[in-house]
Amino acid sequence: MKIIALLCLLLLPALASAGAYEDMEEALIHGDTAVVIKLLDRGMDVNTVDRTGDTLLTLAVRRDMPELVDYLMQRRARLNSRNRNGETALSIAAFTGKLAYVQRLVEAGAEVNFYGWPPITYAAFNGHVAIVEYLLKRGAEINAKTENGSTALFLAARNGHLEVIKLLLKNKADLTIANEHDDTAVDAAMKSNNSEILDLLRAAGGRSGKTLVIELSK
Repeated sequence: MKIIALLCLLLLPALASAGAYEDMEEALIHGDTAVVIKLLDRGMDVNTVDRTGDTLLTLAVRRDMPELVDYLMQRRARLNSRNRNGETALSIAAFTGKLAYVQRLVEAGAEVNFYGWPPITYAAFNGHVAIVEYLLKRGAEINAKTENGSTALFLAARNGHLEVIKLLLKNKADLTIANEHDDTAVDAAMKSNNSEILDLLRAAGGRSGKTLVIELSK
């Protein structure tokens, strides 16, 4: 009986923690900021992560919970923790077009350049011009590549985001960069059948990666 009692005492903190985590998940799903903050005030770690590696800060940004974002940042939650996909809270803010979060995170010290999918590529992928412009002003590498070699220019061309392309070209984006399939932004525009973007890229000096490979091999 003493052994059973001892085991119960040892397991109680873990069970309580598991229960609190489940309560936290439920509150996040329903966007209940008050419950989340109450659990954190009771001692739950502000850097708690879910099963995919998302921190509470990343989840708060993803679910657009500004009061929770404020609370977590005031409690000095880690800004640059990355989930299993290599995404930070800034990545998610850039991808979803939340400029206010992007600005706050960057001003607080969030990294704008890192290996994987840098925030500028996420913003360009979804056509968020204001975020691309802000990140460039804050030191984002305009020709930063994703893991497969795609740049912000390539992704904007592939997804038809004309205004992002104009901004990137204005800031001297490199038209010659090709991804792992030897595709440049011009190839991306051709594959998406976007003649307006294709004409713009060609007028700026862009060419197909296949042409560039042939020229380099001569």
